[in-house]
Amino acid sequence: MSKKNLFTLGVEEEFQIVDPVTRELRSHIQQIIEEGKMILQEQVKAEMHQSVVEMGTEVCQDISEARREVFKLRTELAKLAIRNGLRIAAAGTHPFSHWKDQKITEHPRYKQVVDDMQQVARANLIFGLHVHVGIDDRELAIHIMNAARYFLPHIFALSTNSPFWLGRNTGFKSYRVKVFDRFPRTGIPDYFNSVSEYDNYINLLIKTNCIDNAKKIWWDIRMHPFFSTLEFRICDIPMRADETIALAALMQAVVAKLYKLIRQNLGFRLYRRALISENKWRASRYGLSGKLIDFGIREEVPTMDLINELLEFVDDVVDELGSRKELDYIQEMIKMGTGADRQLAVWEQSYDTKNVVDLIIDETHHGLVL
Repeated sequence: MSKKNLFTLGVEEEFQIVDPVTRELRSHIQQIIEEGKMILQEQVKAEMHQSVVEMGTEVCQDISEARREVFKLRTELAKLAIRNGLRIAAAGTHPFSHWKDQKITEHPRYKQVVDDMQQVARANLIFGLHVHVGIDDRELAIHIMNAARYFLPHIFALSTNSPFWLGRNTGFKSYRVKVFDRFPRTGIPDYFNSVSEYDNYINLLIKTNCIDNAKKIWWDIRMHPFFSTLEFRICDIPMRADETIALAALMQAVVAKLYKLIRQNLGFRLYRRALISENKWRASRYGLSGKLIDFGIREEVPTMDLINELLEFVDDVVDELGSRKELDYIQEMIKMGTGADRQLAVWEQSYDTKNVVDLIIDETHHGLVL
């Protein structure tokens, strides 16, 4: 296996474009996209809703390079927004703006998605973090994906950052995933015994006109159809760039650890989608403050304990990856609480969602030099 395609990183963040006076989402962002493309070329992309902008890094060889890229892209986008009298905000949902007020981007692909899925697509006003980890052997990738599914709720719990929807406290730490659950082919995938079994599944969906290509598979982790990567898609976009980097480092470490076990002929027990989905639901509802099921001992365990166990599990690959500092930041995230915890703390002081938007904007710019 080529070393240069092993555990490389690509990070994609989806940002809200917000009016700093009304604190509402703003759909008129064509100028930001056009200006952004002059500076950042293809690293800035429009999404289906015009109030969403996606920033994607180049392929990064290690976490240090990913850090530089993520901070550079956030900084450039923040500056562009400010120049246009707007702000960027990083949260999985907007605290009160309504999806029906947002314009859909003119593009054949988005028109097709809306024609196909109707209100489910129009209401899909959510903002995520996607992390690609390089692995250029598809057979190995499918086995790593099978095992990595178990850890998705643990990682997701750390990222939870969408407690509000249409002005209401939903009671969930991540309501974003509940919105996205309405799409087909989402959530935790089941496991595949081989890459040929996976390919047969994809080919059947294409043959029967369910999808035109594997990009319409929106699972929480997937083998990317065009890049030699495993793509983690479960996380809300975190407020701080430092949180994004810590989560990317954790996902990379999970892939590297599972790769190491497979190369040593050591397996990792596989669990059914139905079981892992129970943990995902708990992570969505309670974030870090709840319990997940430890399927090995068949007991509920505090989520914090399982995250610390996960950090111990990957510890022997961290120094080789050069990501010790980034993974240490996860303890800081646990101390300050997830984005959802911080949003709810502000809301409970005033019950004013505009104050929550102000917090999100401030935190989104944390660490950026503007």
